[in-house]
Amino acid sequence: MSESARVLTDSMPNTIETTAQPLGFDEAFTLHHRAVFRTARALVRDAGLAEDVTQEVFLRLYRNLDATPGEELLKAWLLRVTMNVARNTLRGQSRSINREEEYAKNAEATGWFTTTAPEEDYERRAEIEEARRALDKIKEPMRSALLLKQQGMTYREIANALQLNETNVGSLIARGRKEFVRLYGKIGGTK
Repeated sequence: MSESARVLTDSMPNTIETTAQPLGFDEAFTLHHRAVFRTARALVRDAGLAEDVTQEVFLRLYRNLDATPGEELLKAWLLRVTMNVARNTLRGQSRSINREEEYAKNAEATGWFTTTAPEEDYERRAEIEEARRALDKIKEPMRSALLLKQQGMTYREIANALQLNETNVGSLIARGRKEFVRLYGKIGGTK
């Protein structure tokens, strides 16, 4: 090494102090949002889903701002997180689709899944609402006993749940059914 180069290197400090502040969240968001969104969109191929992925990535950045790498490695870190979140999102979506398809197959096989016309659906909803109004008018503990019995509970279980004597449960259910039939007929207009 030449004498002038040695003098120059000896005059330089061993550590270089930087006065630059670490990159804040707002600056990181402004600088890298576009790249994160593009990467997410390329992976998930849906703009809405890409926005969700982008939001999750920047939420992770915000939560871990102190633990993220410096400014020079931040973009690489964000894109790696973007790829991971996008892959997880796609996996979750495919699992959800598989569950829905399996549910539809099971429902079709059991025969309780049928498509109804809008009129039938409206009538069914109206009947349900009438039944709810009739149930609301039944006094306690008859209403609770009736509902619990309808859910398949035994008299003993109903008595324990409502803190009643087991011998009274049967009469409460019978009176509740009778009252329901009477009220449901009035609400439905059949009486």
